[in-house]
Amino acid sequence: MRALILNTSTKTVAVETTPDPKPGPKEILVRVRAVALNHVDYMNTVKPLATQDKRVVGSDFAGEVAQVGKDLDGIDDPRVKIGARVAGFLQGANSVNERPGAFAEYLVVDFDLTWLVPDGISFERAASVSLCGVTAAQAVFYRLHLPSPFWESGVLDSQAGPITVFIYGASSSVGFYAAQLVKLAGKASGKEIRLIGAASASKHALLKEPPYSYDVLVDYRDPQWQETVRKAAGGDGVQYAIDAISQGDTVYNTDSVVQAGGKLAIFRAPAAGGFDMAKIKTRTVFGAVWEALGVDVQYHGGIVIPANEKARASAAAFYKFLSVSAGPNQAVLEPNPIRIMPGGLENIPIDGFALFGAGSKAYTDHRRPVSGEKIVFTVG
Repeated sequence: MRALILNTSTKTVAVETTPDPKPGPKEILVRVRAVALNHVDYMNTVKPLATQDKRVVGSDFAGEVAQVGKDLDGIDDPRVKIGARVAGFLQGANSVNERPGAFAEYLVVDFDLTWLVPDGISFERAASVSLCGVTAAQAVFYRLHLPSPFWESGVLDSQAGPITVFIYGASSSVGFYAAQLVKLAGKASGKEIRLIGAASASKHALLKEPPYSYDVLVDYRDPQWQETVRKAAGGDGVQYAIDAISQGDTVYNTDSVVQAGGKLAIFRAPAAGGFDMAKIKTRTVFGAVWEALGVDVQYHGGIVIPANEKARASAAAFYKFLSVSAGPNQAVLEPNPIRIMPGGLENIPIDGFALFGAGSKAYTDHRRPVSGEKIVFTVG
């Protein structure tokens, strides 16, 4: 098969041929039809963590089941049927392990870490959901423990008035899904949730409409935005907050709008995010999205995030929920706005990864800067 392969010694990426993978226990072989780019995919080619000479890169994918592991014969699950339309994510090249990534014509993945794509959703749109969707689900349900339609349910405060949730980076990929999941938490609890977000003013009209339906939006460039958020939450601040950016001052600023006793979910460890936990007053919860895969994650310097079976079970429950709750032509989560790029795997390093650098500012065509959308390539 053809795959996008990182040469770790030269830090170059190119399409090469490599043996077709074979599904093992509980795995399915997927014929990849579309892949979506995440910033981490680009960073893993610039600062390789992989110890192999060559490594298939990439995370998000969507495609069709081509073969199933022998132990899955007779399993009553639509995701193990030949021809089933599925999506998911892998951990391509950003850990010291032997696991290949998703930017290839074929891949293998645990069947229960995929979700069934409705017929009315294109592979390109479906490819944008899995990694950022489960990242948001981890924050909303697994870490903030808001009431969930598919996981151990939290209990919202019984005080009078609505619960307040604030999302910084509302128009980011994670932010788009977090808003939809907060709405699902409100339905699961039967309690009103007031959703407040910070994003560029150019995205406010989109964010006010379903499926996001923000009650209050602020422009993060406004020097008074924190005060506006606190007032919108009743003066003391919000009860729950999600910083979808989690980089430097965004953590401190989001922390400043959370009331005493509230909770804040972030997505980077202090060393990676460039902030000091000692300066944060709010009870803060964070973790790596890769915990969803249920395997050890090893980084440079011997840092290891151990396998977390509870996090994996939560992710599997989330993907099953997406599979069984969707309509024939509509997904449970509205996929992110996408930009389908010309070309296939070979164009990812040329046009795709270039979008994450400063050079994209010089273009107005498909290479224009990314804002509030996911970059997607068709495969095959």
